[in-house]
Amino acid sequence: MTSARRTTRHRRIRAARKPAIGALAAAGVLAGAWYATAGAATTTAAPNLTPTTTAVALDAKFPYLSAGYNNTREWTRTTTAVAPDGTLRVAWPAADGVHVTPLTAAGKRSGADTVVKGAREVGGLVAHNDGFALLTRVLDTNKWKETAAAIVRYTDGRQTFRTKLTGTASHDTAPLLDGQLTWNGTKYGAYFVVHGAGGFADGHYGDKLTYLSAKGTKLSGGWSWGCSHNEGIALHAETSGAFTSLCFDDWRSGLFVTTGIGAPDTAPVVQREQCWAGYCGGTFPGRTGDLVKSSTGRYATAFASRGAASAKKNPDDSSGRGWTVEPKTSTHQVAVAFMKNRASGPGKAVRLTHAAGTENVDVHLAPYGKDRLLLSWESLKNAKCAEGTCTGTFTGTHLRLIDWNGTFRSADKVVSTRITGDLAVLRDGTLTWAYAPVTPTYTKALTGASPTTTTLRIARLEP
Repeated sequence: MTSARRTTRHRRIRAARKPAIGALAAAGVLAGAWYATAGAATTTAAPNLTPTTTAVALDAKFPYLSAGYNNTREWTRTTTAVAPDGTLRVAWPAADGVHVTPLTAAGKRSGADTVVKGAREVGGLVAHNDGFALLTRVLDTNKWKETAAAIVRYTDGRQTFRTKLTGTASHDTAPLLDGQLTWNGTKYGAYFVVHGAGGFADGHYGDKLTYLSAKGTKLSGGWSWGCSHNEGIALHAETSGAFTSLCFDDWRSGLFVTTGIGAPDTAPVVQREQCWAGYCGGTFPGRTGDLVKSSTGRYATAFASRGAASAKKNPDDSSGRGWTVEPKTSTHQVAVAFMKNRASGPGKAVRLTHAAGTENVDVHLAPYGKDRLLLSWESLKNAKCAEGTCTGTFTGTHLRLIDWNGTFRSADKVVSTRITGDLAVLRDGTLTWAYAPVTPTYTKALTGASPTTTTLRIARLEP
């Protein structure tokens, strides 16, 4: 069995850290290669990329900012999910727990919030016709005095199960999730960060993939320990078999298809990155990422990337598994990568922005119509970067269409709408999401408590 690394830290720390040399490794390499460059082609008929929005009053104060590495300002994640009948649920955290707000398909409130008491984080949301399932953190008893990961199911306004996914028996905790929850119609898949609390991984950080039945019973499959440290998570539900997952791994230095503890030797490389502390550009899916599957079985993922001027095995790592990556740029650029299937990484990622002095954050990707993808990101000019984090002057939220080759298919559209978490895709292809209606600032770190809002806006974009 591959051992994990000794550390008691993860991503939400107040100072940057370098990874300790330790245990998970890599197969495949994009050494020295960075990006193919996308063409600037656009469609002749300009699409309307201006979302419409509706205001929703909240029952409690929503703290819309969170402190990331070095107290970098990040949006507090909201998750929007669509039920089979077309109605919507939006999950957002407050002081009294996680609120789940019911909405009509048009984005208007349709009832009172359900408050999941004791819930600490929105790690993922699945909407059902009769309620929802939430991946979150709850109180637990363990050696680190940390929370446990849990899936909580509500049916017709009442809790029907609350299944903990970490605990004493499995020697793990979940002090944060950076997670994703998906559903394929018969089972849930929950992918999230764990902290070892005993056993071979005591004191280390890794990740865990767990499956649950519709009734909240744990199922076989997944893994108890995977990417270490996991700096970002993406998960796509498949109709059968294992769900497809991605992770940013700081010791393996890059973005990978994940397969559990065997991943260091078997998982395909999507992109080599220097992933110390905040260098990966933020976490899937709240701040960078998303994983989209095409009708033909291909996958696309977008992320904020500094690329790799070089990538090689770390000579100071006696295991021969660690990697050292020298970044191509000091700022993060928007990139997209394509996989022909779930078992292979691409040859190169496609670079879609190029301004060296501009930092790009909050990258998202979603299906748009039959054969295009909506790419979004926020840009910061005059960026200053140190220890994995960048500050700068916010210059807008960008929307742009690309095809499945990474070629631009629309002009760059700067909008006043923000994207602060997961997007939902309605049956007719309309994209919808919830966000705090404020203009962000990235000129300095977040210190003290987050500002709050009592309003969300629900955005809609029809293809």
